[in-house]
Amino acid sequence: MLIYAGIDEAGYGPMLGPLCVGSSVFLMESHEDDGRVPDLWKHLERVVSRQLSKAKGRITITDSKKLKGARSGQSHPLRHLERGVLTCLGAMETDSSLLDSLTEDDFFERLGIEVPDHPWYGDAGALPVASDVGMLRIDSGRMRRAMKESGIRCVALRCEALDAGDFNRKIDQIHNKSGVNMHLVIRQAEAIWKRFPGERPRIVVDRQGGKTSYRSDLRTAWPEARIKVVHESPELSRYELELPGRGAMVMIFTAESEIHHLPVALASMTAKYSRELMMGRMNRFFLRRQPGIRATAGYVEDARRYLAEIEPVLETDRIERTDLIRCC
Repeated sequence: MLIYAGIDEAGYGPMLGPLCVGSSVFLMESHEDDGRVPDLWKHLERVVSRQLSKAKGRITITDSKKLKGARSGQSHPLRHLERGVLTCLGAMETDSSLLDSLTEDDFFERLGIEVPDHPWYGDAGALPVASDVGMLRIDSGRMRRAMKESGIRCVALRCEALDAGDFNRKIDQIHNKSGVNMHLVIRQAEAIWKRFPGERPRIVVDRQGGKTSYRSDLRTAWPEARIKVVHESPELSRYELELPGRGAMVMIFTAESEIHHLPVALASMTAKYSRELMMGRMNRFFLRRQPGIRATAGYVEDARRYLAEIEPVLETDRIERTDLIRCC
């Protein structure tokens, strides 16, 4: 048996909205551990595509940045992201009935996201926002059958959303943004290792900036662990950790992992979709309070435009800037 997981973030660069770090975990019932990670796209190629342009009706699971459409496009910008994430969520159950009445709050609870208690995150909507429930149920059934035939299960989809206020407080403690992101990555990895003790989970993480060595980060996170540096290079860094009572865990940091490892791609999509839903809440709140403003994705240049437009609301509602705006 192999526990094969991926971790990735969405929202690292923006000024507004949460930094989201997602994870997905797959269990392969019969897998010979030769040190290599399997190609889940190949195992599930009947229903899953690595490329949107070649999907031909299949569910696309890939780097989330390749799936979000333009707001000016003919279809909803979240269509492909939502299809992949909710299909996999539905496929984790014995049937797809949970999709019939799923709300944003239900979705966040299933992922482990604690939505901040701010008024701009209070407008919860129904799901799906861009898809047909009936088609999602069909897709989930197809995915469930394909995974069963291949001896594969998606056993976890998780995400943590760190909003501006908590982000700013973490920066005060850790002093740099990459350190905050790594903190969230470690939390996801810890949850996976804790859930699967003795199973030697293999966790692939998208490379954190230009770093090559992660040993000190792992030592800080697990000071009692034995850490073996298997390989460190600009392309890939691999570590084996072992804790008494937990057994071993393998962590692999590699560039462009979203296009080489399906669990990382799904983690990327989960984080991105979660962030987009939270940004949707923010935009709806401020649009009600200040009609006529244009929505924002939260990235720096456009965020400055948006903040200027909502300035009257910030003043009237006495909204603390540090609860809404990231310091970096």
